[in-house]
Amino acid sequence: MSEQKLRISFIGTGVMGGPMAGHLARAGHDLTVYNRTRSKADAWVATYGGAAASTPAGAAADADVVLTCVGNDDDLAQVTLGREGAFRAMKKGALFIDHTTVSARIARQLSVEAEGLGLHSVDAPVSGGQSGAEAGTLSIMCGGTKAAFEAAEPVMRAYAARMVHIGGPGAGQTTKMVNQIAIAGVLQGLSEALRFAQASRLDTDKVFEAVSGGAAASWQMLNRWGTMAKDEFDFGFAVDWMRKDLGLAIEEARVNGATLPVASIVDQFYADVQKLGNGRRDTSSLVTRLPK
Repeated sequence: MSEQKLRISFIGTGVMGGPMAGHLARAGHDLTVYNRTRSKADAWVATYGGAAASTPAGAAADADVVLTCVGNDDDLAQVTLGREGAFRAMKKGALFIDHTTVSARIARQLSVEAEGLGLHSVDAPVSGGQSGAEAGTLSIMCGGTKAAFEAAEPVMRAYAARMVHIGGPGAGQTTKMVNQIAIAGVLQGLSEALRFAQASRLDTDKVFEAVSGGAAASWQMLNRWGTMAKDEFDFGFAVDWMRKDLGLAIEEARVNGATLPVASIVDQFYADVQKLGNGRRDTSSLVTRLPK
C-alpha cells in the first residue's frame, strides 16, 4: 500500500481508535468513521474533519483501507461479518487492519473470510495505551501474510513507533497475550515491592532512585511507581480490559498447552480489584488489594 492519499474507514473512535484515526486524518488521508455511539463519531468529525457513517458497511464502501478498534470478539464480528458489517461492502483488493485485542481464533476466522473476498487482512493489536495512541508512538504486533503486512505498514506508521510482523494470521493476537502475561506478573511484583517499602517506612522516592537504575527496573516501575505510591490510577488501560485480555490468554493456553500459574493468579487478584469498585481504574490499581 503506497503512502499516497487513501480512502480510509476507521470503525471504533474510542479512547484508542479516536486518536489513531486522528493521526491518519492529519497525515492527509480521506477518513470516514463509524462508532456504535454516533455522538462519538460526530465529535471526531467535528475535531478532525471527514465524515461519519451510520453503519460499518457505509463506512467501508469504496475504502482502500478499513481499520477496526472495538471492544471484544462479539463487537468485532458484528462490525465485520454482521448484517451491516464492513466485509459486505469492502471492494476486492482492499486492506483490513484490526487493532482490537481479541482471540486468536477470531483473527484467524477473519483472515479466512477476508481471503475468500479477495481482501488483505492483518491482526494488529497495539501496546502503549491511550498516551501512546495520542502521541502516535504505539507498538504494534502483527499477524497475517507478508504482503498484507507490507501494505499495512505505511498506514500504521501514522500512529506507531514500532511495527513487527510476527507471523501468520492470529500471531499478532497471541503476541499481545504474551505482552499482557508479562505485564500482569510485573505489576504484581511491583505492587508487593511498593507495599513492602511502605510497611518498612522507607521514603518511596528514595527507594525508586536506588532501585530503578538496576535489574529491578521496568517500564511499569519507571512510569507507575510514583503514582501508585500516591494512589493515582487514572492512566487509560482499565482493569476491566486487562481481565478480558488475561482471559483470552488463559483460554489460548488451554489450546496450546502452556501453563500460566502467575497470570491465572493475577487475573483473580484483578477480580478482587473489580470487587473494590476499581474496574475502570488503570492496571496499576492492582496494588489497592494489598493493605498499606
